[in-house]
Amino acid sequence: MSDRKKIKIVLAGNPNCGKSSLFNSLTGLKQKITNVPGTTIENKVGKCTVGDNDIELIDTPGTYSFNPKSLDEKEAVKVFFDNPLPDAILYVADAANLKRNLFYFSQLAQHNIPMVLALTMLDIADFKGFEIDIDRLEKELGIRIYKVNARSGDGITGLKNALGQDQFAPHFAFGSEEDHTHESHFVSINKLLNKTTTLKSKRELVSNKIDAWATHPILGYLMFLVVLLVIFQSVFSLASYPMDWIESGFSLISEWLSAELSDGWLKKLIINGLVAGVAGVIVFVPQIAILFFFMGLLEDTGYMARVSFIMDKMLRGLGLSGKSVVPLLNGAACAIPAIMSTRNIENWKDRLITIMVTPLMSCSARLPVYTLLISMAIPSDQYVGIVSLQALLMLGMYVLGTVAALLGAVVFKWIIRHDRPSYFIMELPVYHVPRWNNIWLNMWQKSRSFVSEAGKVILVVSVVLWFFASYGPKADESFSIQASEDLVESYAGHFGKAIEPAIQPIGFNWKIGISLITSFAAREVFVGTMSTIYSVGDEDNFDQIRDKMRKDTLTNGKPVYSIGVVLSLMVFYAFAMQCMGTLAVVYKETKSWKWPAIQFIYMTVLAYIGSWVTFNLFG
Repeated sequence: MSDRKKIKIVLAGNPNCGKSSLFNSLTGLKQKITNVPGTTIENKVGKCTVGDNDIELIDTPGTYSFNPKSLDEKEAVKVFFDNPLPDAILYVADAANLKRNLFYFSQLAQHNIPMVLALTMLDIADFKGFEIDIDRLEKELGIRIYKVNARSGDGITGLKNALGQDQFAPHFAFGSEEDHTHESHFVSINKLLNKTTTLKSKRELVSNKIDAWATHPILGYLMFLVVLLVIFQSVFSLASYPMDWIESGFSLISEWLSAELSDGWLKKLIINGLVAGVAGVIVFVPQIAILFFFMGLLEDTGYMARVSFIMDKMLRGLGLSGKSVVPLLNGAACAIPAIMSTRNIENWKDRLITIMVTPLMSCSARLPVYTLLISMAIPSDQYVGIVSLQALLMLGMYVLGTVAALLGAVVFKWIIRHDRPSYFIMELPVYHVPRWNNIWLNMWQKSRSFVSEAGKVILVVSVVLWFFASYGPKADESFSIQASEDLVESYAGHFGKAIEPAIQPIGFNWKIGISLITSFAAREVFVGTMSTIYSVGDEDNFDQIRDKMRKDTLTNGKPVYSIGVVLSLMVFYAFAMQCMGTLAVVYKETKSWKWPAIQFIYMTVLAYIGSWVTFNLFG
């Protein structure tokens, strides 16, 4: 029989206090860490071993009080009502903002659960001129206090070893038996801090000087647009070389397979189906990785929190909650976690509106589509000043998605009546030197996730599409199948021709129609579909997909992908709901198929109308 002791410890604290970073350091897990509140939405569980103790650490969402209003706050406090109760609480507090951080601590202290206090951001507190008497604070509270820095690793070992020791419940009296109001708690906290902290000097942080520009009501928006433009310029320029290498690699693979495999359906399936489909997505991974790198950089330095701040006022005027900023910004990466992050919005109507419009934000799955179409229609050597026209058009697509989401919120504001607006409370973190390991790891994990998740769908779609593009009905219209040398005579060709009248008004032909249908599984499937379609019957010519599309012509000799068609297609993908995973998450969050159905219908109609207008303007 084992003598090992199991200990359950809960991590608690305010948002943005370094709690998740400390959790990762203690457990070795790689939970996402950002400087934007709302990252941790559900309790995360990790384990570590200290001596003869097996410790279970539970990381709860950051919250400011024990009185839950939003779903994430309810998730944070419900663990304190579990049976059995936690053996101890590891409370993480920002030393530079100790007064505010101790309020939640004071509420937890009333439950007579042993506690340990971990102080973070001590370097910032020192810069601000605060001196904390740790020994005196320990004596007053009656618990152990540890100074930690998860970025550098200072104090982590000592704290980890202490978790296996006996802990004590705080004996400091917050409030009184007669008065447990919030005001009485702050009075007690003030008395405590007067005894244990001293303000030696007062210096202005560099962050405040930068924020004079970053949070300016006009310059702040211009600064953000410049940042986005730099990102998109980098997406095209920096990724061009690895993309060429990937294309060359798959071309060599295709040539080798073509030489080694015997002629037949299996050879065509592998080369035209699997290789072509997968290559069409893998080639865009460098651009996706670069985008994730810059997004991680903005989050880790603290700049993304400033973007949330400057957008708050504008969003309120459009009927959204200030807390909608985080989901909308996260939607630029992926709508699925973005919709899940709406749980920190207290007001149900505000949350629902945010859920309904977040998929309009251009996500990473749209990036391969935009890149393919932009690179096909706009030469890489066309510049406006020092900025490429490709980067400007990419920025325009992201702006278009953002404007559509905001206008959609206005419409839903009148359809879904608000009870009362909620409020956005957020502390602007101090600017940090980026944690490069965290950024590289985040980029790697997200890029790998994109490949693995998209790859599963693309493999299935590529095989199915190859079959329907390679075979067709016999001339006698029987149900028998036969190999089709001409794509138009295949099952896919017949299906594309059937829906072509419906999509001709927006400039699309039957080939594009096939890709529209397949990409309702996931937007990025569009690229794999095009790779498969334009490779069928041409396994010996594995040219770049955009070159084949660029050379494709109509019966009258005009190019299929004119500038009007390309722009129309980009607008369609900007607005259409082509992600089954997103619809599933919307159902999960709303507990009803009504809202996913409404979302799918309105986004599809919007995409069609937007494409029709675009095609008639530029076609």
